[in-house]
Amino acid sequence: MEARELSREEVLAMVPQQAPFRFIDEIIELSDTHVMGRYTFKPDESFYPGHFPGEPIPPGVIMLESMCQVGVVALGIYILAKELPPEEVVKYKTLFTDAQVDFSGIVPPGTTVNIKAERVYWRRKKLRSKVEMSLTDGTVVASATVSGIGVKRD
Repeated sequence: MEARELSREEVLAMVPQQAPFRFIDEIIELSDTHVMGRYTFKPDESFYPGHFPGEPIPPGVIMLESMCQVGVVALGIYILAKELPPEEVVKYKTLFTDAQVDFSGIVPPGTTVNIKAERVYWRRKKLRSKVEMSLTDGTVVASATVSGIGVKRD
């Protein structure tokens, strides 16, 4: 096979994180320079009983993970597939390298969020993106600059 452009569905299928640690339900938009994904924080998520009892909200680290899965992992898979055949792309795992994040809102259980990412740069299999998580009404609840690098596993 040859390197090629993957569909949104193919990229989502190649994201290595799986339940209960996949925080992308669908990819809405995808190009060389941006991606938009969606996730619904289900009311029965495993982290709610301890964060916070009686007033559950997703931990910031989980919100950041969702933003990274969309803005670094999914977008990175799409970009890498234009350089390598799909059977080679799946041999790479994304290691997060750094993040600067600001949280500005609460995501109640059962809420659907949109995650938009814009590519800042891609070189040597390292991707940096500016990512924003918002409620469906457009209210921004988190923004970040995140980076990750693709590391080949045989």
